[in-house]
Amino acid sequence: MSDQIIHILIVDDHPVVRAGLASMLGTQRGIEVVGSASSGEEALAMLGSKHIDVILIDLRMPGMGGLETIRAIKLTKDPPRIVVLTSFDTDEDIYQAVGAGAHGYVMKNTSQDNLVDAIGMVHAGKRYFPTDIASRLTERMARSNLTSREHQILQLVAKGLTNKEIGHAFGISDKTARNHVNSIISKLEVSDRTEAATIAIRQGLVSIVD
Repeated sequence: MSDQIIHILIVDDHPVVRAGLASMLGTQRGIEVVGSASSGEEALAMLGSKHIDVILIDLRMPGMGGLETIRAIKLTKDPPRIVVLTSFDTDEDIYQAVGAGAHGYVMKNTSQDNLVDAIGMVHAGKRYFPTDIASRLTERMARSNLTSREHQILQLVAKGLTNKEIGHAFGISDKTARNHVNSIISKLEVSDRTEAATIAIRQGLVSIVD
């Protein structure tokens, strides 16, 4: 890491996490934690009052969530670089975070050295994705060509609905529902609807919770 000081803002709704990160990063040469925020709203309010180079942000927060906050930050003048630091690592979480504008994605159980490396690389204008996350992001991006309607139908496939039940839910014929399901199976490169549902749930493409 260069001699330049990297100014960090920590955004997480858990006080213990904020305090722990501030304490840990405060021991690192070249890093200064200039503030911490418990919400997206609070983070945005701080942007105008402090010089911030890199933001560490969680994805799941009450009120303005991480993705919404990232998108809002990207709309500000000369926005800081953004590293997602989270416990959530479904393929969809990663894909959505990158799509929103995150430059790095780090799990909370990572080592201190890896986190410092991520901060340094992102501050230098690069991106930081651990190998496993990078490979999953690549795979998820290859599966991103489902239409909005296909995503909706995949949700019902994951819940075990038949083509007839899916057709009834969307006001379409059984044949049209079957065609949508077949298209989903083809795009996901799986053998049947059961495998499509399994992959969709595992990768976070759908949720089976009502």
